Amino acid sequence: MPAFTFEKITPPVRRAPTAAAPEKPRGVISQMIERIAERRARRALRGERTPQRDEKAAE
Repeated sequence: MPAFTFEKITPPVRRAPTAAAPEKPRGVISQMIERIAERRARRALRGERTPQRDEKAAE
């Protein structure tokens, strides 16, 4: 006869369905890359718009 026994521990029961996990905050590197990309996009848009303004002024 064993001197002691082990009891099986059951995992806790989830009472409510889990909601969507909140998004983790973005890392510093991701934020920097995003800022650079936004600035490049703005510059590209300015580059496309500038000739249109010059054409209107020439007319």
